[in-house]
Amino acid sequence: MRLRAFITSLLVGMAVLPLEARAITATMLDLEQPEDFLVVFRKVLCSLADGEVTYFTWQGQVYSRVPGERDRHLFNVQGMSARACGSLTSETGEAGFRQVTREVMLYLDPETNTVLETWQNPWTEEINTVVPVANDPVNSGPFWETATAQRISFDRLGDTDLLFLTFTIPLFYPNPLGGEYQSYMGGHYHAMEMFNFTVGEQEVLRSVETTVPVAITWSRISPWLPWMAMGSRPGELVFHAAGARVTNWEDLPEPLREQIATEFSLYQLPPPLDDDRPNQTTWTNFRDYLDSQPQP
Repeated sequence: MRLRAFITSLLVGMAVLPLEARAITATMLDLEQPEDFLVVFRKVLCSLADGEVTYFTWQGQVYSRVPGERDRHLFNVQGMSARACGSLTSETGEAGFRQVTREVMLYLDPETNTVLETWQNPWTEEINTVVPVANDPVNSGPFWETATAQRISFDRLGDTDLLFLTFTIPLFYPNPLGGEYQSYMGGHYHAMEMFNFTVGEQEVLRSVETTVPVAITWSRISPWLPWMAMGSRPGELVFHAAGARVTNWEDLPEPLREQIATEFSLYQLPPPLDDDRPNQTTWTNFRDYLDSQPQP
C-alpha cells in the first residue's frame, strides 16, 4: 500500500507540471555517459543533422607585443566559419563524427573598421599588401565517444544556467615557409590558440535539439603575420576576439558580409563531408599566395 501511495503521489505531482517541463525532464542528456557527452559536444561545434550547415562569426582586436615597447593596436578583425558534421562508426561499433570547415578572417583598420588592402608597417615603414585569412579546408576529427569524454569537459561556473567548454591548443611545428634545415637553425611555427564555448545548460542537454545558441571567445598568441614581412625582428601578435553562432551567412556583420558575398562566395558553404584534403593555415595560405604571384 505504501508503494502504491508513493507511485500515486509521484504521478499526481508530474501531472501538475507544465508539458514543457515534463518533456525536459524526460529527455535530458547525461554528461556522465560518453554517448551523451559526444552528442552535446557535437551540438556545440555544429549540428546533429549530418550535412546541416552552421555558422560562427567573431570580431576583435590584434595587438603587437615587442620587448621594450608599448603594445600597439594594429588591426581589428572580423571572421566567420561555415561548418558541417558527419556521423561515423568505428570498426568496434563506437559512434563518432567528423567536422568539415571553411573559414575567412579580414584585417580591418583599427579606427574606421574598413577592410585593409595595404598597411603601412610602423617598424619597417614599408607598404605591405594585406592578405586575409581564407583557409579551405579547416577540418577536424574524428571524435569518438570514449576518447572525447575523457579528454575534454564541460564546466559549471557560478550561479548561472551555463556550461563552459575550454580548449587551449599549443602549436609547434615546422614553418611551412621555412626550408629543410629548420631542425638545425630554428624557424618553427610557435603559437597558442585559446577557445571558450558557452552554452545554456538546459538547451544543450535537451536531446530533441539538433543545434543550440553558442557564444565563443578566441585568443591567439602567434609570430608576426608573414605578409607583414618582419623577418627575424623580435615580437609577436596577440589576438583577442568574441563571437557567436549565427543562423545564416547573411547574418554576418559588415564589412564581413559584403566580402563573403563578393570576394569569398565559396566560403558560404563548408567542404563536402568526405573532404580529405590537408588543412590550410595562415602560413600555407600565404605560401600559396606568394606562389601565385608573378616572379620578378
